[in-house]
Amino acid sequence: MVRELFKRNRGTRDVEPLGPVEYIEPVASTSEWLKEHVVPTRSGTVSYVKSLFPFLTWIYRYNWVWFVGDLIAGVTVGIVVIPQGMAYAKLASLPPEFGLYSSFVGVAIYWLSATSHVISAGPVAVFSSLLSVILEHALPQLPEYADTPWIIAGCLSVVLGCIVMAIGLFRIGFIVDFIPLPAIAAFMTGSALNIAMGQIPTLMGNNTADGYNTRAATYLVFGNFFKYIKHCDLNAAIGLTALFMLYAVRWGCGYASRRWPQHKKTFFFINTLRSGFVILLYTLISFLVNRNHRDDPKFSILKTIPRGFQHMGVPVVNSRILSAVAAKLPSAIIVLVIEHISIAKSFARLSNYTIDPNQELIAIGLTNIFGPFFGGYPATGSFSRTAIKAKAGVRTPLAGVVTAIIVVIAIYALPPVFYYISNAALAAVIIHAVGDLISSPKSIKMFWKVSPCEFVIFWIGVLVSVFASIDNGIYASVAASAALLLFRIAKAHGRFVGVVKVYNTPSLRPVDANEPDSDTRNVFVPLDRSNGVNPAVQPREPHAGVFIYRLNEGYLYPNAVHFTDHMVREIKVKTRPAVINPYGSLGERPWNDPGPRHKSESDIDPTLPVLRAIILDFSGVSNVDVTSLQNLIDVRKQLDRYADAHIAWHFVGVKSPWARRGLLASGFGSENGVVKSLFTVTNVGVSQEKDDVKPGSRDEEFSVDTQPEDKLGMTSMDTMVLPLLSIDCPYFHIDMDEAVRSVELELGLK
Repeated sequence: MVRELFKRNRGTRDVEPLGPVEYIEPVASTSEWLKEHVVPTRSGTVSYVKSLFPFLTWIYRYNWVWFVGDLIAGVTVGIVVIPQGMAYAKLASLPPEFGLYSSFVGVAIYWLSATSHVISAGPVAVFSSLLSVILEHALPQLPEYADTPWIIAGCLSVVLGCIVMAIGLFRIGFIVDFIPLPAIAAFMTGSALNIAMGQIPTLMGNNTADGYNTRAATYLVFGNFFKYIKHCDLNAAIGLTALFMLYAVRWGCGYASRRWPQHKKTFFFINTLRSGFVILLYTLISFLVNRNHRDDPKFSILKTIPRGFQHMGVPVVNSRILSAVAAKLPSAIIVLVIEHISIAKSFARLSNYTIDPNQELIAIGLTNIFGPFFGGYPATGSFSRTAIKAKAGVRTPLAGVVTAIIVVIAIYALPPVFYYISNAALAAVIIHAVGDLISSPKSIKMFWKVSPCEFVIFWIGVLVSVFASIDNGIYASVAASAALLLFRIAKAHGRFVGVVKVYNTPSLRPVDANEPDSDTRNVFVPLDRSNGVNPAVQPREPHAGVFIYRLNEGYLYPNAVHFTDHMVREIKVKTRPAVINPYGSLGERPWNDPGPRHKSESDIDPTLPVLRAIILDFSGVSNVDVTSLQNLIDVRKQLDRYADAHIAWHFVGVKSPWARRGLLASGFGSENGVVKSLFTVTNVGVSQEKDDVKPGSRDEEFSVDTQPEDKLGMTSMDTMVLPLLSIDCPYFHIDMDEAVRSVELELGLK
């Protein structure tokens, strides 16, 4: 571009120095936008296909050091996921073996498309609890699946996998960003309370009491627990001691790590494997107590777990199942997506790497599509197992294969041992695991300090989850967050700004503006000093009749009227109409025009100026739309009639070429016969190769150079004056200083 401008302006080499070059910005084109953002290119297509298989970027560099880290992490997670998987399957109202199937598929398939090496995919407590609600809702409509609820779970998994994978393939995973942290925290906290309260009856042994519905709302389960507390049995001894031991090992290892930091790694692995140790211990106790009472055990145990993959096959997907679960699909998608993406982003920040949310959705989608072929139910990222995997020193996603091998060994070799696992001990494992999902008092306090509105949203989500259901809690928190977002957009406030002359100084001492070293500049701050400016500093207002209005948000249809109403109201307070009765006769006067019946000069404050110009600061505006621009057109007509003159509208910092196109199409930014009165320009050095120059030649090639000196005698340097903005838009300005000076020149104020 600069070479072409140089040749066009210069003509021959005999003219020095170079004059200014006229620059006309091309108007934004729909075809160019489609070509840039929609129409795929060959390189873009190749890059997109490669991104679907991220393991190809690192698998060829795999080495023994990575393998050792992956082996340790994979075995560690494998030991943890076995008891967790069976416990979560029971939480989902499915036989325990389906938790093992889901655990296997989650880690065996996810790694192929993952961009996070620490995520451990598989069954999780929150979704398992939601799946139980979905099955409870669907089974009355599908009585033929009363004895095989995993068929419904498999169908749901395929459907969710396809939807989530489509979101990732079409690169619309950004929708997850519309769910804020307080809504996620409310959903996690409410779910944790729901799950924990639902497992306490199993922990205490009174879950089998007649009339006790442990799937009811959390507050009902809590209230009925005391009603049926007399039905507690030996399971309470197993469950309470197991829960106490889990927390004792956790606290003990934490203390020991601080007390003996040289053995921190050892205590970490002891702490990590506490669930496995506790299950093994109580399985041994159960075996010793119940080995002679297999048909009538002293306390509740899992009993028979089939060996191997007994439910492999093509999942059943039909319209009857889909119609039965359709009402619960939105909440299931939200849980599946936000739990995985929030965990992936959190650990990516902690480990200083980035993830591709869309690719993560593809990975979790594939996992759920193929899971039911092995008997699995919906899986997503697990917070507890991911934390364990990260701390165990995982190096690559291939650690999931190691975990899968451990799970397969358990599926084929350990079913006889699983027979004696205590249900109360599994309930203790679940309660212990979900305790980490409850937001800490410190986090809740931070919500209040940062945004009291979001603090309220957090409690809305929690209370609805406790007094209604998990899915209703999700909807409530997300809906409240969306309402707050829309309110903030619609009620965004603009500010009238003034100028303050400032200096940069190393100390708080008076600065002489006339000193050659003084660094002075103008800053434009709100006249009401609402941005934290010292109240003792008084910004200088623009010239009489000139107003600078800053839009702090995007100028779109939800907030356009709010912005302009505020602006017009303040302008009319600080100015007077140019004509006492611009409507002529009384009959032409609008009914809603305030004031006396017959206006006179005494009704107008003569000390107030007449409106002369408006400067809009668009530096905070990224987009405009048809409605907002039409509103601006209407306001311009209103103020032109008010001032009885054509008011100049100046715009500062219009970023988007589409915003400039829209403003120009609406009659802003340029007018016939009006030329730019002030240019912001820069000097650009242009070097010319001497050896290729022929006298009188007009086809020289030039390059931009930042060095004014000739390079080894091979180049000569000229200076070109270039405007920063298009010269055919006199009312678009690069900064506020240029806009103010342009208004002053146009109105003859200086």
